[in-house]
Amino acid sequence: MAETTFYSLLGDLENYLNDQRDTGVQRLEVDRAVLAELAKEPTIDPVEALAVETAGVPENFQSLEAIAEHVLSCRSCSLCQTRTNPVFGEGCTDSPDILFVGEGPGASEDAQGRPFVGKAGQLLTKMIEAMGYKREQVFITNIIKCCPPNHRSPLPEEMEICLPYLRQQIEMIQPKVVVGLGATAIKGLLGKTAGITRLRGTWQEYQGIKLMPTFHPSYLLRDPSKKKIVWQDLQLVLKALGREAPAKGK
Repeated sequence: MAETTFYSLLGDLENYLNDQRDTGVQRLEVDRAVLAELAKEPTIDPVEALAVETAGVPENFQSLEAIAEHVLSCRSCSLCQTRTNPVFGEGCTDSPDILFVGEGPGASEDAQGRPFVGKAGQLLTKMIEAMGYKREQVFITNIIKCCPPNHRSPLPEEMEICLPYLRQQIEMIQPKVVVGLGATAIKGLLGKTAGITRLRGTWQEYQGIKLMPTFHPSYLLRDPSKKKIVWQDLQLVLKALGREAPAKGK
């Protein structure tokens, strides 16, 4: 649909500009025709817009099971039209040491209904194991529960609609530390738009819980040189938990 294409392009542009800013680029040449196209108002079906506007996520779930059941049937935004499986999250739900929050499901996650199972997820699993944990000992979820089309980042309105799920998950799970993976996760959790390069490695707070921003594993796949920096961030998390990473080979 027209509005989906518009917002998809806008989201891709935002991601590109953020990447350029984080790598030090200060000036870009932009075709005026492109700017004119972006300035146009998208055409939105008023019936569909009303349906999305009036739909919502309850703020008073009584259990994680109730949240998961609602996620399965959620139609509060247009992502329900393109998803295969919503992704609730998985792992320890009884005050785990760490809760990892990513951006949103990708194609592999959409197919399996599980978080972080693609290439980025395999790298996250290695990171978790390097810290001395197993996946089932932490909890892993995302800002949004459905996969956006065309590999784009979540739109602000999609994040706003879906965040009540995450807020209530965190309140019920009560992790000791939250690790925010990437700029989108930090924007959703804290509302901060500063680049992840500036925020990573510095302690933040979410609902009274310590939060460590760091790079998303997918970014590390594109730039493996940043793995060392992320490991430094994860070591700060271990220090806050009173733990040390196990020696290699053990």
